[in-house]
Amino acid sequence: MSIFRGFIAIDIGSLPKIVKFENKIKQTGAIVKLVKPENMHITLKFLGETDEDKISKIETIIKKAVEGIKPFNIQLKSTGVFPNENYIKIVWIGIQNSEKIAQIASKIDEGLSEIGFSKEKREFSAHLTIARVKSAKSKDQLLKVIENDKEFEFADIKVESVKLNKSELTQKGPIYTTIKDIKL
Repeated sequence: MSIFRGFIAIDIGSLPKIVKFENKIKQTGAIVKLVKPENMHITLKFLGETDEDKISKIETIIKKAVEGIKPFNIQLKSTGVFPNENYIKIVWIGIQNSEKIAQIASKIDEGLSEIGFSKEKREFSAHLTIARVKSAKSKDQLLKVIENDKEFEFADIKVESVKLNKSELTQKGPIYTTIKDIKL
């Protein structure tokens, strides 16, 4: 019985305007861990340590969650932080037209709770994590960059699939591998 660190996501990939935004964050001198451009994704559900024996059940749950949903467009627009500007842990880009994503995430969460995964305590908030903030150093400069791009439209993306991914943590950062790719 093998275990992997899993999550369910919509892959975004590397986009030039997001790379440019990350470079602006770097220039602030803030101590952050940026998400590698090729690893950009919208997390629908973090699974954590997952038994490989559950892969087919997870795939079935994802298929049910996307049943009847055709490929759709979302906009990556606006910037912000979690939990708040006084205590920044995450820098994010917002998702416009995210109702279908929220619907899919909710169905996945419900289905997974039936096979032993804990239900989310917080309401789903569609976003793209850009950076994890490690310290308050250069916080004002970081907030200025975020404020400047608060209404910026980064991209218009077509969502065509939901993926079950494996995350392998390494010293150079996580390596993501797609286990299952469920098309809409």
